[in-house]
Amino acid sequence: MHQTKSVKKHNFKSPNAEALRKLAFMVSNPDNFKNHCGRLLSILKTKVKKGILETLVQFYDPVYHCFTFPDYQLIPTLKEYFHWFGLLVSNKIPFSGLERFLEPDIIEELLHLNISYVKANLTNKGGFLGLTSKFLIRKASTLASKGSMVGFETILLIYGLVLFPNINNFVDVNAIQMFMIGNPVPTLLGDTYHSIHYRTLRLIPLTQINMTWYNPAYDTSVIIDGCW
Repeated sequence: MHQTKSVKKHNFKSPNAEALRKLAFMVSNPDNFKNHCGRLLSILKTKVKKGILETLVQFYDPVYHCFTFPDYQLIPTLKEYFHWFGLLVSNKIPFSGLERFLEPDIIEELLHLNISYVKANLTNKGGFLGLTSKFLIRKASTLASKGSMVGFETILLIYGLVLFPNINNFVDVNAIQMFMIGNPVPTLLGDTYHSIHYRTLRLIPLTQINMTWYNPAYDTSVIIDGCW
């Protein structure tokens, strides 16, 4: 009897990054930007063909947490992610959701804004506090017109709109926290697995209680990593 595989529906966010791409062209020193932030600008310019990710999800095996094809299995790793983003995994503790609340004065220092201006523009959307992309893009454009460096605002927007999109046209405090920590690769990998495995569950709302980054039970005396 012929068995047909059920198709799993998965909707991926596809943020409108046109205004963000325009900001990328305003970065005065792309090479210096790359040295500090990896390949974030090139990722911003990547065009994803509609349907590719939706098709890939159909090969995901929830039992083994990998993509299973007829002749091989595909397992995204930290090494592949840091190569893709050009960002090394640092020794800083990745985002856990247990970080202390971001006070307006911390955001003020980060964005070089007057604290009253920060308080006036902090917005609550979907239970998350943050800044609208319209506000950040306007600020970055103003800096560019004055000949100032717009790198910080561009990176922050990439974090909130492309790497960790939560609410459309909005950069929430979690994305700002990940930007400040500066170690996004482990979180990106975890976000990938959680998004695909649970389909509607993202890593951002989770806390440390929900995650196990490492289980000592997997320790073995001998590890086979290849055969010839």
